[in-house]
Amino acid sequence: MAFPTTDTLPSTPEAAANQDDLLLERQLCFALTVASRSVVGAYKPVLDELGLTHPQYLVMLALWERSPRSLKDIADALLHEPATLSPILRRLEQSGFVTRKRLPGNERALAIELTESGKNLREQALAVPGTMMERLGLNRQQVAEIHATMTRLIETTQHSRP
Repeated sequence: MAFPTTDTLPSTPEAAANQDDLLLERQLCFALTVASRSVVGAYKPVLDELGLTHPQYLVMLALWERSPRSLKDIADALLHEPATLSPILRRLEQSGFVTRKRLPGNERALAIELTESGKNLREQALAVPGTMMERLGLNRQQVAEIHATMTRLIETTQHSRP
């Protein structure tokens, strides 16, 4: 094991801080990745009770806000490509929660609508946010603060794309 010599030690506190910038524990991308996996993993047993995966839950949230919606509208709301959502919607349809229909006059556009079963599932889903706050040890204000910070980060990255 080689020890740093005076030739390899950072010459200023700023240079030392810059060296520390490459530590894994300081990487925002690492923290976000681990947090995302951990939080989605914590949702799994709760969503299993509803018969939903996390991606399906997000689609259902969008539809509980407004139904019917076009595939493009859902994709825009979830910041996903429509092609990514197609298999999720197919499984939701097979589960009896949504219908997918071509819009009259526009064979390329797909309208997604909740079925009665999908509408009724919302009642069960009302317990999810409270259950998740409890599981994660967060209160409503903390969730709102984290959400606001993440929303600003998402907006910044969306606007900085070439």
